[in-house]
Amino acid sequence: MVNFGSNNYLGLATHPEVIAAAQEAAGAEGTGTGASRLLSGNQSGYRRLEATLADWKGTESALVFSSGFAAAVGAIPALAGPGDAVACDRLAHASLLDGARLSRARLLVYPHADPAALDRVLARQRRRFRRVLVVTDGLFSMDGDICPLPELIAVAERHDARLLVDDAHATGVLGGGGGGTLEHFGVAGVDRVVQMGTLSKALGSAGGFIAGPDVLREWLVNRARTLVFSTGVPASSLAAAGAAVGLARRQAWRRTRLRELSVRVRGAARAAGLVVPEGDTPVIPVMLGDEHRAMRWMDAMLARGLFVPGVRPPTVPAGGSRLRISLMATHTDEHAGRLVETLAAFAGREPS
Repeated sequence: MVNFGSNNYLGLATHPEVIAAAQEAAGAEGTGTGASRLLSGNQSGYRRLEATLADWKGTESALVFSSGFAAAVGAIPALAGPGDAVACDRLAHASLLDGARLSRARLLVYPHADPAALDRVLARQRRRFRRVLVVTDGLFSMDGDICPLPELIAVAERHDARLLVDDAHATGVLGGGGGGTLEHFGVAGVDRVVQMGTLSKALGSAGGFIAGPDVLREWLVNRARTLVFSTGVPASSLAAAGAAVGLARRQAWRRTRLRELSVRVRGAARAAGLVVPEGDTPVIPVMLGDEHRAMRWMDAMLARGLFVPGVRPPTVPAGGSRLRISLMATHTDEHAGRLVETLAAFAGREPS
């Protein structure tokens, strides 16, 4: 079975250096931390990894959480509350929406990747709120498109709002050094931008993080409940992520390979008449509409030795069911060839 459903974009989860780092750390410090970071779970691996992440992201500090979901639902309520507003992209990840709801701030939803619409919303409503936090994915996990970050920053600056960018799927994938959406757009040194990320996708480990100014880190250490009341991440995961960051920064060929594969697969699927958006990111939706059709296609792909998950509501909007192709730098030309040949065959004759 060839796996086209993993977010292990750079193929680092099975890299010998990453595995060796995890094994060494587990041998030295055990398999669990036994407590929250604020008690005795703040192992030395945290300090090293957070310094590495901050350098990579171009920020003063970083703060590691137990997962990307925990980072979102911990950070957003710490940055907004009653009397404030959180403005979310309509297709923002569920963790961001849950964080906004938990904050008890007013939730404002703007049309997907539409900074002009966000500008109009804030022009009408900004004066009603003490603070505004704009929240968006960097690389959207179901559609594979990239947020219009420079325009969103301009809107945030115009309305004195803070911007949180979820780089879960962009970290390691976008930017010349894999630094994510800000590096992709050549944006740096914007204190009003909070960067969120995960260690569990392109970095092949487990955990999440927030990167930003020192004062943000100190605030979250004291106010993010998912950090204060969660057991620390095991040393093995911290060490694995640190090794993966080094590989991601050094080995740009992995990002080049992802783009090449993405262009090839998208082009072949579109040539076969399938509805696939243009782009070059590793997340490729094949839009099928009906959820039963998406499940039939998934089952038929499985029968041919290809795992391509079907995605249906409530993960995506009604009528938006799809196959979600997720590419890895370690996919071979033969793997990609089998995928596009099968897609083309199904486009010509609907699987039953």
